[in-house]
Amino acid sequence: MTDKDSRKSKLGLKEIASTAQVSIATVSRVLNGSNRVDPAIRKSVLAAAAELDIDLTERNKTKALAFLLSNRPTQHVFHSNILLGAEAYCGSSGWELVFQSSHYPNQIPGKELHLPKVVQRRDIVRGVILAGTNSPNLLELLTSQRIPFVVLGNNVMGELEQPQYDVVFSDDICGGQDMTRYLISLGHRHIWFVGNIRLPWFARCYEGYCRAMDEAGLQARFSTIDSEDETDIGYLGTKSLLAKGEPVTAIFAGNDPTAHGVYKALRDSGREIPDDVSVVGCDDTVGCWLYPALTTIREFPEQLGRKMVELLINRILDPNQDRQQVILPTEIVKRDSCRPISPTENVSAEPRLQDTMI
Repeated sequence: MTDKDSRKSKLGLKEIASTAQVSIATVSRVLNGSNRVDPAIRKSVLAAAAELDIDLTERNKTKALAFLLSNRPTQHVFHSNILLGAEAYCGSSGWELVFQSSHYPNQIPGKELHLPKVVQRRDIVRGVILAGTNSPNLLELLTSQRIPFVVLGNNVMGELEQPQYDVVFSDDICGGQDMTRYLISLGHRHIWFVGNIRLPWFARCYEGYCRAMDEAGLQARFSTIDSEDETDIGYLGTKSLLAKGEPVTAIFAGNDPTAHGVYKALRDSGREIPDDVSVVGCDDTVGCWLYPALTTIREFPEQLGRKMVELLINRILDPNQDRQQVILPTEIVKRDSCRPISPTENVSAEPRLQDTMI
């Protein structure tokens, strides 16, 4: 930014009022289109603004953003909390927020997608917050139409090109690594990951799990179900690994709803938590409601929402700034679903010779 641009950005109602020799209240009425201002005074105020090189059309633009929830149910707890954070930041910054849910295919080119009507209304909405599950085709379309946006990076399908977009991440890869290290510190060696690793939020947690298992010299093992029903993923994935007679002392569920399914499968199979199997989750959405209360990874979704709005407003005010990538840390929440085990318990979890014979 040049010295001239810096000085210009600091000019406002006070400077216009001084140049036009009127009150700040009068300038405000002119900017708001009030009919209670004498035409000669209005002309003087507009001339003062032009002299100071202040763009009044920019000041009169609406201050509204669209929160677009893509390809996810509107009642999803995690994204609802992101929305709460976004609303709070907008409210404190003088911006309005419009909510819109949307479903679109990820296979077709971006130019063939149809944006929601509210996003097309550039006179109303000046930028888009992308939550839910998104694909590169939508990001490409918004970029080609020069619509400012910020996206939740954890839930983008496929490769997310950097630094093309403003992105906010929750560091669930590091969270997955930390959680797996915690289970290992409790003595667990037969740790399974359960989740649909074709979906990005599961895949990122699984990556962290694999890193920790690899650094400990342990075999990474997973049970994956190709479904988007997270409770079913946990239930069917757990039943599948138990049916194979696999050794297991701990299960890392890719998120809390998946852990709920894991709980159901373990109990249906006569296993107690954590006496027989320890269970952990990720996202801290429903973990405190389960029994026993679930050890999980807290991801701070409201802070994600606040940061997304902050980046988007900055982008609108300064379109030429460098693209931003922000990663918010996670926290392990230790509850009652895990217990330490001894080396002999790991050995006893191994399948006996007769169990493995055909």
